[in-house]
Amino acid sequence: MQAEIIYAGSENAQRHAVEVLKAAGLVAFPTDTVYGLAAWPWDVEAVARLYEAKRRPPDRPIPLLLSDANQLGRVAILKPRSRRTCEQLAARFWPGGLTLVLPKAEVVPDAVSACPTVGLRVPDLSLARDLIRGAGGVLAVTSANISGQLSAITAQEVEQQLGDRIDLIVDGGPCRGGIPSSILDCTVSPPILLRRGAIPEAALRAAIGPIDIPDKGASKRV
Repeated sequence: MQAEIIYAGSENAQRHAVEVLKAAGLVAFPTDTVYGLAAWPWDVEAVARLYEAKRRPPDRPIPLLLSDANQLGRVAILKPRSRRTCEQLAARFWPGGLTLVLPKAEVVPDAVSACPTVGLRVPDLSLARDLIRGAGGVLAVTSANISGQLSAITAQEVEQQLGDRIDLIVDGGPCRGGIPSSILDCTVSPPILLRRGAIPEAALRAAIGPIDIPDKGASKRV
């Protein structure tokens, strides 16, 4: 089966994408960084399909993309010692290319993250946020590529890697960013930069003060 491709500007494109997601389908769409591949986070079988389609190692959790920062408290636990830091980061960099790692709320299925934490981000692209909002405010989303291969920044690149593995590609043109999000672990103090990405280290330090950067060989936890 080959993925259906629909142009983001087409009538009912968003509604169709949401219908596919709620029917346990996999949908790729552009974000402000790279194309993302989404599954309905509350459907364990859909999330399992996402892992299979990407050939993603099972020990790597799937981040959650949020329609806006108000969804944060729904899927994450903001502990007193980290609340102020998270609020500062969200106010400064959301929407944008920063993924925050926080303790997950009980509502987040183990299929999304078997760890006690979950990665969260609000994308800086109205097309993506509108789709996520239409799906209820939260989607399980990771980069729309085979694990270990280059991230896709166009619908055509998604089709080349995943066209026979997913259900729908929303073609919104090339992603303007092309660089994956920075990942910051906010479960510790000072926070640890798990992945260098769209947000420079200097900007993070300017917002919240010191951050730790592990050795290059350190493993990512999201």
